[in-house]
Amino acid sequence: MSRLLHRDTVPPVPAAELTVRSADGSRIHVELHGPEDAPAVVLAHGWTCNTRFWDAQIRDLAADHRVIAYDQRGHGLTPEPGPGGYSTNALADDLEAVLAATLAPGRRAVLAGHSMGGMTVMAAAARPGLREHAAAVLLCSTGSTRLAAEARVLPLRAGALRTRITTAVLGAKAPLGPVNPVSRRILKYATMGAGSAPDRVDACARIVHSCPRRARVEWGHVLAELDLAAGVRELRVPTAVIAGTDDRLTPPVHARAIAAALPVGLGLTELAGMGHMTPVEAPEAVTAKIRELVTRYVATGTAAERKAATAEKEDVA
Repeated sequence: MSRLLHRDTVPPVPAAELTVRSADGSRIHVELHGPEDAPAVVLAHGWTCNTRFWDAQIRDLAADHRVIAYDQRGHGLTPEPGPGGYSTNALADDLEAVLAATLAPGRRAVLAGHSMGGMTVMAAAARPGLREHAAAVLLCSTGSTRLAAEARVLPLRAGALRTRITTAVLGAKAPLGPVNPVSRRILKYATMGAGSAPDRVDACARIVHSCPRRARVEWGHVLAELDLAAGVRELRVPTAVIAGTDDRLTPPVHARAIAAALPVGLGLTELAGMGHMTPVEAPEAVTAKIRELVTRYVATGTAAERKAATAEKEDVA
């Protein structure tokens, strides 16, 4: 099944690919794009997606960044997990393993997470690996708690009934079936803004429908019970937040709560008319925010470190 984004006929070709072992032995598929010594960016995709979800960002950033993208456990080319199974703790383990395998000790990067990818960053907020390697963070279309209670996919009044049905939908075992006009229409309603271009809807549908059913169901159960409010308070690096105003899966109420609770918040950008799939629906805005964070917190810092190192060598000489 196609894993392409937009009108491109082939996905970005990585400079290298590797398999990283997580804490429980699970194998994590990682792609490395762009110059090895360029400012680094790490991309974590969301529920039912894979690295192809970030193709627009990879194509733009890889020209002058080291872009590290990986498939979450059970998604894409990452197989079903080992003993650690499906949990926010496992997500944090996987991210730490990817950071340790792809970034030299002390090397820092901008971490961008969409949906469950943002939850991954929040889950790892207090981890030594994240604090060593994260220069700044971008959280896209995500939430930290009460996902089932706040989701507006079902056209019902907020309350216990809607929450109960939404929880059931998140863990539903029914197969998604093939991508066709009906399934595209359903996915667009649930995850994207009304004005989303047909090619972008089709790209998202093909990515989501390619997700193995077990991973979709198991992670759906995790999301239904999610509580990462403490992780938000532990995220002590500069963090920006992006959300679509028409997001039904993680409505802007989540983004606003996260932005208000962040220790080093850089503000919230609300994208008018966009739904949940912001990196695909508004790729230019998301890529621009990543570049802004790199310029402010990675590239400048790297230059300063090099200048300091040069000065130190001159003093010693």
